Amino acid sequence: MKEHLYFKLHKPVSVVSQFVREQKRKKKLLGDLYDFPKGVMAVGRLDEKSEGLLLLTTNGKESHRICSSGVEKEYFVQVDGLISEEAIEVLNSGVEIGIKGQKYITKNCLSFKLKITPDFGENGWRISESKDWGYIIR
Repeated sequence: MKEHLYFKLHKPVSVVSQFVREQKRKKKLLGDLYDFPKGVMAVGRLDEKSEGLLLLTTNGKESHRICSSGVEKEYFVQVDGLISEEAIEVLNSGVEIGIKGQKYITKNCLSFKLKITPDFGENGWRISESKDWGYIIR
């Protein structure tokens, strides 16, 4: 039985959560950060303007299980400006996103505004001085 590899990586801002270029644009990919072994894939993704923990593995079955099943995921999110209770309700009920020209509605989630700013150390991306932190569970 093949032993699979697992990695945890702090994905910095401006890096795309993939190993293969799908577009002709020159964007920094995960494989540009480190010489990972062949067959490593990201478990989920963080968009280009996001930073944070990203799991990587050579185990496609485990990656699929985590991404497509009822495995709970938690996110801390920084927004530009101050978020309203109405905006939090919209997040809770799902928002429209676009992927490759297709429109989708995200699943319902539990989100709320944090009362204190989490201490993650120095961030690589500064939105503004006026910002709110929230917590989302999907």
